[in-house]
Amino acid sequence: ALYKFQIIRATEKFKAIVISASIAIALVFVVQIVLRLIFGSSIPYIFESNWLGIGFAGFVAVIASLNLILDFDLIENAAAQRAPKAFEWVCAIALLATLVWMYYSFMRLLSLIQGDD
Repeated sequence: ALYKFQIIRATEKFKAIVISASIAIALVFVVQIVLRLIFGSSIPYIFESNWLGIGFAGFVAVIASLNLILDFDLIENAAAQRAPKAFEWVCAIALLATLVWMYYSFMRLLSLIQGDD
């Protein structure tokens, strides 16, 4: 709704911030996976059911939601530039990946709020 009513627009600065935050989140998760697999430990506090973990999970959920705006902008620009028909698949997969990430993020946030690690 925020994108539809042009309350939030995908400016270059907005895109840079959301993409940078998404890459930073991905790096944190990659470090977490490496620590789990190699050392059997994890990053302290941010993956636990405490105020920092809930805050981080909320931040991830917000960034996942903001990626929807980037997806909508991608679809709108592709339609405006008359992109090839095959590019519709790229847009659809990007949108689907964002929706799955949002679902996972919100479920993880609710789990942490409940106290389940």
